[in-house]
Amino acid sequence: MGLDRRLNAYRDDLADEVLEGEVEARRFVAGHPARIAVPVVALRARPDLATGIDTELLLGEEVTVFERADRWAWVKAASDGYVGYLPETALGEPLPAPTHHVTVPRTFLYPGADLRFPASTALSMGSRVTVTGEAETRGTRYFLLSDGRAVIASHCLPIGTYAGKDYVAIAARFLETPYLWGGRSGFGIDCSGLVQLSLLMTGQAAPRDTDMQAAGLGAEIDRAELMRGDLVFWKGHVGIMEDEKTLLHANGHTMTVAREDFEAAVKRIGWLYELPTGYRRPVA
Repeated sequence: MGLDRRLNAYRDDLADEVLEGEVEARRFVAGHPARIAVPVVALRARPDLATGIDTELLLGEEVTVFERADRWAWVKAASDGYVGYLPETALGEPLPAPTHHVTVPRTFLYPGADLRFPASTALSMGSRVTVTGEAETRGTRYFLLSDGRAVIASHCLPIGTYAGKDYVAIAARFLETPYLWGGRSGFGIDCSGLVQLSLLMTGQAAPRDTDMQAAGLGAEIDRAELMRGDLVFWKGHVGIMEDEKTLLHANGHTMTVAREDFEAAVKRIGWLYELPTGYRRPVA
């Protein structure tokens, strides 16, 4: 069986140098570092805007760039190792390094330290910013960023610092966020993206896709052991147990992140995905 192309950068003409000896390619390269310079960007399997989204990368996340060609970049994400193509314009230089990350589902960037200014863009939870100073205007505290803009200070924490260890509570903050296939942000998210981003915000790394999570995230458990924080897997879907009776998941039925009675969900999902394929406990 060949290497998973979602996690290994190789083509017939070009490959990551760490794969030399494992795959055949005409040329092997080390790649060079860059950071995502836009609020959110889709990562695709092919350099074509008509190609579906595999996942998304957020502002400040680091990637290794293996190729820039025809206004596309072929990259590997540092956070979860995902490989794909994104528009070259989404990339910036790796310095200055981010100092803080956004810890609320969504927040705004302002051209200066005043919430009355027209917001220039919005950021998702998990976005990384470089704070160079602070300011206070009419009682509201702001972080001043390296690009001259400002963000609400209480919406960010230093990288490596987290709001808590309860990833289920973080996932619940995304309730009613629209479902988006391949989505991984507060603007639109899919089932495995909800699991990954919520765990990430407690400091725990997680694979990106459902099959990857089902194969190796945490420890396998039995259905009878299900409790808050456990994961339920179907073929192509995953949900989070909010308690012994309630499933929290981004789903194509409501097209949102929603709560659902677990037993009712098993019956409803069964006609399409059959019974759950496994149960895992991601956090010890």
